[in-house]
Amino acid sequence: MDIILVSAKLAKARTISVSPPQLAIATLAVVGTLIALTTLLNYSLLRYAADRKLPLMQELFAAGQHEEAARTDSYMRESLNTMAVRLGQMQAQLLRLDTLGERLARLAGFRPQDLMFGKPPGQGGAVSSLPSQDLSLGDLTHQLELLTRQVDDRGDKLGVLESLYASDSARKKLVPTMRPIEVSWHSSDYGWRIDPFSGQRAFHEGVDFIAGHGTAIQAAAGGVVVYSDFHPQYGNMIEIDHGNDLVSRYAHASKRLVKAGDVVLSGAKIAEVGRTGRATGTHLHFEVRHRGVPQNPTQFLRLPG
Repeated sequence: MDIILVSAKLAKARTISVSPPQLAIATLAVVGTLIALTTLLNYSLLRYAADRKLPLMQELFAAGQHEEAARTDSYMRESLNTMAVRLGQMQAQLLRLDTLGERLARLAGFRPQDLMFGKPPGQGGAVSSLPSQDLSLGDLTHQLELLTRQVDDRGDKLGVLESLYASDSARKKLVPTMRPIEVSWHSSDYGWRIDPFSGQRAFHEGVDFIAGHGTAIQAAAGGVVVYSDFHPQYGNMIEIDHGNDLVSRYAHASKRLVKAGDVVLSGAKIAEVGRTGRATGTHLHFEVRHRGVPQNPTQFLRLPG
């Protein structure tokens, strides 16, 4: 770019050549000067207004502060509402965990009040020499999120544990581990013995419990009655299927109180002691069979029920 200067004082016109880089630098300098002057002017006006406490400027300052306070208040309210929702969810989860804990305590044989569900755990300790620190809103939100995940995880694990425990407990209730009669001793064990009728060595497939006529006979476990009739050797006999190929047999009863197809619970009265069939006196002959093969009943009666 060429700039031509013409003046009466000059004998002839003068020409100044300006290159593009020089023109760009000059333009930036002018723009920078204008920005600096504008900033300085605004700062001076604001300082002057602040020193003079002009009403218009005070209103502008107040409006700006009010808008900022409103934004801060809105953010705080949204954060508090979010935290309140999460807190409510955690309280519901804790109630669920307390309920699960009480059920598991009962299944395990504990009293729920001994474990103090629903009460805050005892905490304490000496004051640390390190300085305490206040939690920020971000720290508190992070801790709530972490606790929520932990509570969900504990709830899922307790739920699985309860299912496994309940399933195991149900299986135990279907195993004949309860004494079928309220006596503390029996007269004839399972195994080889001298037959009381023939005098020969014979295998005894059950256990004989001595009891008076009419004594209650109870189901050793829950199950379905699959046989209730008179047998030539066992007399009045009842068989209960407990599932898993386990069957318990009750023989020589004076009276049968259940019929085939009935569902009985563990400890339910199913018959009364007698001496029907091949028996020398009033007693209960009790057997446990697995897939039709006689088992030693005392092995089941010693199991924890």
